[in-house]
Amino acid sequence: MDIQRGGRVILISGLTLVLVGLVWGLVVPQTPFPRLALTAHTEFEVNGILLIVLAGLLLKFRHSVGPRSVAVMVAYAWLAWVMMASEVANSWWGTKGILPIAAAQAGATGGASWQETFVTLAHVVPGLTLILAWTLLLIGFVRGPATQA
Repeated sequence: MDIQRGGRVILISGLTLVLVGLVWGLVVPQTPFPRLALTAHTEFEVNGILLIVLAGLLLKFRHSVGPRSVAVMVAYAWLAWVMMASEVANSWWGTKGILPIAAAQAGATGGASWQETFVTLAHVVPGLTLILAWTLLLIGFVRGPATQA
């Protein structure tokens, strides 16, 4: 994936995550597990800002990040939405497997087996993808700007 196009996709995803997170903040008190809803609100904002920073680095600074690395970063931008959807759903489900501290604070008793599995996978896969994306970004900056032949 081309850096300009990928960077723009990442930027738009980040900006939209922040906006959705701000609107979601209005819903937090109406959920059965508001502490888990607050976690979702915070994650919307954090992931949105993280993607905005990532896009800004890709688009405005010289680096040697390649198209395949950008594709991994775009994949994370999409997977972040799956993770956020699971956190929004968890505001009603009250799962406790992957977010035990927030679940304990929320008084969550745990969800159905499929709910626990969905929330877990929706955090593990994006989390690992983010670690890979950020590692590739760091390597692209450590190597320095791509040389022009």
